[in-house]
Amino acid sequence: MVDATTTAAATSDSQKIAASRTRIADNFETFLTLLTAQLKNQDPLSPMDTNAFTQQIVQMTGVEQQLLTNDLLSKLVDNASRGLGEAVSVLGKEVSAVGSNRVLKDGKAEWIYDLGEGARNVKLEVLDSSGRVVRTLTPSATSGENTFAWDGKTDDGRQLGDGGTYTLQVTAKDAGGQAVASRVLVKGIVTGVETTDGATMLTVGGAKVPWTAVVGIHQPDDQTSSEQA
Repeated sequence: MVDATTTAAATSDSQKIAASRTRIADNFETFLTLLTAQLKNQDPLSPMDTNAFTQQIVQMTGVEQQLLTNDLLSKLVDNASRGLGEAVSVLGKEVSAVGSNRVLKDGKAEWIYDLGEGARNVKLEVLDSSGRVVRTLTPSATSGENTFAWDGKTDDGRQLGDGGTYTLQVTAKDAGGQAVASRVLVKGIVTGVETTDGATMLTVGGAKVPWTAVVGIHQPDDQTSSEQA
């Protein structure tokens, strides 16, 4: 776990970067205002020197680069405060995370969806990576966690090949036709940890899951059995 000193230091650095970014942004806006006024009020008989104009554009580009650099630093500091090392500690363990993406493997994929109280009508839709619905089902509604095992077949019976990433979309309603809360969970062994665009991502069942989406961590059943033996 990340200790309090590290977290406090990371928070302080993040605050400094945020303050610096605000100052640069203010200067950037001021620069644009001055440049616009200068162009509007220049003497048409003696326009601004091209070299001076180019120099000011270069300065503006430099300010934009500073803004981008500060954004990147902010992401890195945020990632450090969360601790990539903390995420690495779940490698080989089973996690439960909020996420609807699964990779079709060996002709099947499995999701767990959680329904709120009062669910009476449920529609499950499997979407491909393009957002197209490939399979629609209407299972019996049961409040709490439910498992949906998909055989990789489309509505017309066509078997899809392994390797594709598919999304489960859940629509639940009560007896009166009102929407009921639902969420899709991914459960599986963590096989990889990486940082993408400043966010820590876990590989679970071949799919990428944000570290922040994890809601439970468990020892795999086979590991628990071997420890007890």
